[in-house]
Amino acid sequence: MTLPLISPGDITGLVLAGGRGSRMGGADKGLQNFHGTPLALHTLMRLHMQQGGWIGPTLVNANRHLAAYEAFGSPVWPDSLPDYAGPLAGFMTGLDHAETGWLLTVPCDTPRFPLDMAERLAQALMREGGDIAMAAAREEDGQLRSQPVFCLLSTALLPSLMAFTEAGGRKIDRWTGQHQTVLVPFDLPGDDPRAFFNANTLAELQTLEAP
Repeated sequence: MTLPLISPGDITGLVLAGGRGSRMGGADKGLQNFHGTPLALHTLMRLHMQQGGWIGPTLVNANRHLAAYEAFGSPVWPDSLPDYAGPLAGFMTGLDHAETGWLLTVPCDTPRFPLDMAERLAQALMREGGDIAMAAAREEDGQLRSQPVFCLLSTALLPSLMAFTEAGGRKIDRWTGQHQTVLVPFDLPGDDPRAFFNANTLAELQTLEAP
């Protein structure tokens, strides 16, 4: 098996901000403030802060208020699929527009994601091989579960994802299950237990602001 070689800067960071925000009363999540900074901008900043300089270019996937997102300084691309088709539509947008060999997907509503995530996902792929590295974390019930919107993907997977979505597929795990995927636990001593908690409501967002 040939192990992939990934170098710092070879990864495009993608902020997923294209959802309806239904559980947030229809609010555009990426524009809600976290410690005074819009969530999508906070996420972009956290991507640029990734340890080791693994993130090169950054993109934003958004489907409304595009000018507001463009003001954050990264290219903004809407879904190519209609009707808010879900995270895989954002994945496809990122794979289509990334100019590097790898894409790291991060949702805008999980503001505490690890600052060493890109490095740990990349190292896992180089160590174990595969086309996708996916984060996993312990949830409140103590179970270790995959976090499928936090993926490091080979951009060569675009044709596969296009075929999957054209056939009506929308579930991330059903698509990633077609490819060699490395699951990377983020439950080491010192890892933030709230790193992958997401905010579906304004109240949850306020809870995540607490130290």
